[in-house]
Amino acid sequence: MKVKMNLLWVLMLPLLTACNSGVFKSPQKDDPYRYVIRTEVPARPAGQKDVLGLVTAPIDTVRVGFIGLGMRGPGAVKRFTFIPGTKIVALCDLHPDRVERTQKILDNANLPRAAAYSGSEEAWKELCERDDIDLVYIATDWKRHAEMMIYAMEHGKHVACEVPSAMTLNEIWAIINTAERTQKHAMQLENCVYDFFELTTLNMAQHGVFGEVLHAEGSYIHNLHDFWESYEGDWRLQYNKAFRGDVYATHGMGPAAQVMNLHRGDKMNVLVAMDTKPVNIPEYLIKKRGMDRDSAYQFANGQHTMSMIRTENGKTIHIQHDVASPRPYSRMYQVSGTKGFANKYPISGYALEAEMVDESITPDHENLNSHSFVSAEVREALMTKYKHRIHQELEDKAKEVGGHGGMDFIMDYRLIYCLQNGLPLDMDVYDLAEWCSLAELSRISIEHNSAAVEVPDFTRGGWNKIQGYRHAFVD
Repeated sequence: MKVKMNLLWVLMLPLLTACNSGVFKSPQKDDPYRYVIRTEVPARPAGQKDVLGLVTAPIDTVRVGFIGLGMRGPGAVKRFTFIPGTKIVALCDLHPDRVERTQKILDNANLPRAAAYSGSEEAWKELCERDDIDLVYIATDWKRHAEMMIYAMEHGKHVACEVPSAMTLNEIWAIINTAERTQKHAMQLENCVYDFFELTTLNMAQHGVFGEVLHAEGSYIHNLHDFWESYEGDWRLQYNKAFRGDVYATHGMGPAAQVMNLHRGDKMNVLVAMDTKPVNIPEYLIKKRGMDRDSAYQFANGQHTMSMIRTENGKTIHIQHDVASPRPYSRMYQVSGTKGFANKYPISGYALEAEMVDESITPDHENLNSHSFVSAEVREALMTKYKHRIHQELEDKAKEVGGHGGMDFIMDYRLIYCLQNGLPLDMDVYDLAEWCSLAELSRISIEHNSAAVEVPDFTRGGWNKIQGYRHAFVD
């Protein structure tokens, strides 16, 4: 087997060095990862320091500029009209009519109109160059996310960007280096970590309800058949046509990464991915767009993509992606520990050993059996007892304002709260890097017959500096 594997490496190395995702290292004798595709971690440039736990000067009134007013941008602008201590300074979109429609959101909120930028592919740069903006909020298609984030930080702005914020390892390292060099916040706008079930489950895990968490799962399973025509210039379908791998992993990765304390006492080490052949989207292209069969089936992204990850501490994460199959929507959030289990899709529930449920929840422990979910009454009692402080403070307002049931508002509110109070953000640039890295790492694995791929340490050695994931509060 050793001879065969070494021969395989000889055959694979020319392919690996041709990849555009950075430098690959040759296997070394006695290296436990000698049969893993190694990814280079570039040295931190001289004079830079990490941004783990980054705090910046408090900002009493956070002045915001929005780039991208298509699907997601106008909703974000509307949510910000409900957040005290913010000022909407500028709006930007390629299309002037979108800027005008969004200005009416400010009119309806009795707020002054913002400076308008439109009509040019480069208009967003003018917004970033203003000296009266603290935060640039990006809600464009993902193809230009990294470029925009980097430009905003280089012009002295904190930046928050819709998901995924980067699609390649090169983009990820460029964002990290810019954040470290400028000491500016670079947050990915991952709303699912604020979902009521996910955040309550995280709080339960942090209180030891599941014992030691050993495994987590997440996914983005959402049939986009009815939405493909809504993406300007067909950018999303065309991206899936061109690239294999999990190109939209962050909704599943975010909650899983937080409960697993990634770069806060643990880190991802190795990823293995595989996919099925694509069928439904090629057939869509044939039937809906009249594409010939050969061209339609030159489609890179698999119908169903699976990624398995092993961490430094011997734990595992399973992430899936499927935007083509006729399946119910699912983020497949699961947490499995030594004492209990949590599951959101398709059925929301908890399974716990009796000792993990105290008498304040149910006095009849004899009826508990970890082979099945606890009763609906016990589940609701658990979620009430372990309701996260964020939800205690924001749930009612979040549900009133809305945005995916309120989690969008919580995401935005927490971003502003931390900036106003000079606190570390809930998600840092290394979260962005880890969650987005699945796009290219899973592609590399799949394109090399599901070979194991090393996950870079984006903190460059700092993954154990902070112990345990926590949200920051003033008191």
